Amino acid sequence: MNDIVTQDRGAAAPDLLVKTDLLAKTLACTLAQEHIADIVETLNDQDTATIAEVLVALPFERAVEVLDQPELFDAPAALTLLTEERAAAFLSAMSADRVADIIRVLDAPARERLTARLDQETRSALTRLLSYPEHSAGSIMTTEFVSVPANWTVAQTLDHIRHVERSRETVYATYVLDPVTGALICAVPLRRLISSASDAVVTSVVPAHKPISVTPATDREDVARLISKYNLLAVPVVDSANRVIGIVTVDDVIDAMIEETTEDVQKLGGMEALDEPYNEIGFARMIRKRAGWLSILLLGEMLTASAMQYFQGELEKAIVLTLFIPLIMSSGGNSGSQATSLIIRALALREISLKDWWRVALRELPTGLTLGAILGAIGVARIVLWQKLGIYNYGEHWALIAATVGGALIGIVTFGSLMGSMLPFVLKRLGFDPASASAPFVATLVDVTGLVIYFGVAAVILSGTLL
Repeated sequence: MNDIVTQDRGAAAPDLLVKTDLLAKTLACTLAQEHIADIVETLNDQDTATIAEVLVALPFERAVEVLDQPELFDAPAALTLLTEERAAAFLSAMSADRVADIIRVLDAPARERLTARLDQETRSALTRLLSYPEHSAGSIMTTEFVSVPANWTVAQTLDHIRHVERSRETVYATYVLDPVTGALICAVPLRRLISSASDAVVTSVVPAHKPISVTPATDREDVARLISKYNLLAVPVVDSANRVIGIVTVDDVIDAMIEETTEDVQKLGGMEALDEPYNEIGFARMIRKRAGWLSILLLGEMLTASAMQYFQGELEKAIVLTLFIPLIMSSGGNSGSQATSLIIRALALREISLKDWWRVALRELPTGLTLGAILGAIGVARIVLWQKLGIYNYGEHWALIAATVGGALIGIVTFGSLMGSMLPFVLKRLGFDPASASAPFVATLVDVTGLVIYFGVAAVILSGTLL
């Protein structure tokens, strides 16, 4: 049996000796024949020690494939349970961008120990990747790509691909470089290479046009848009001299966009974005992530109570108005949340920009009026039916009450739509994430103003009768 020396993540923790038991070996034998995604899914259901044991029991190259998957959530913790030699061997064989992801989350002592054992080439690539800002193209790129000088033939290029294929992230695109300056000239798809004459110069097999590329500082959302627009499998990342320093592959972009979308959805739900999977985050961190926004929203809702206290006299004179407060408040909040969600998504997809705020306002104003009229008609119809059918008696001024509810709904839904659509623009202009304009936040703001509008309409329509 092979032994695994396990190390606690603390710098001073003693080494422990853990035997790779029969269960782990049996599991490894079973998983070795499975699809890589199924292996990761199975390991995510195991404890960290079992994951470490299975990684050692798997064939080395298969274990590297598993560790290369971002979906393996406990990979960093599992690597710290291996001997430093074994962990360094795995890291050296993995793709550079995945190594950077793992190193980022390790504590300082473990990071320093493992980095020191990496070969110079891997360590240099890792240092460069870790220097780029989070969420940038540089932070998610890999330095393992295929490149050839522009004076090579198709035959030379294909022979080169055969020799380096196992050490490259992808071979579906070959980047042709100026033989003197190293600047990017073009990208040649593998299909073109296979279908072209072997003695043709590699630059002659693709149309002459400026290659699509990004800089290390390019936001990963912009990278995703480029890949989607041009149907690319990878996009090269170039420096100021137009030299290729890495590539961002479509699978890296998909992983990044899933993370980005998850953050936006969580923010829209009225909480701070989680930086760990739901099942992995600790109880205390979960409370911290959720309590802040809930407290802010509670303080906002206290303004609603203040507004109701202000209109206490009107409520005492016309108790019937209280029956429709939930309906009024929820309709305004719902319309605001709808508009907010639409605008946040449109901003994220670059369908609109900050300069389009007035176009959005002009669009949302008639939209809000129309939606408000629809809801107002439903509200009036409900009061009329209940009164006529004898389900509830709203008093001798029931028609005025119906008009109040209908008019208030038009005003509140219109205001909610305008506020919900403008708030993301305001936040973006101030440098905040528009997704911070969460649905609960917008609903809370509209609740307070909704009450003011409701009682303002009531004061106009019911003056001299109920008020």
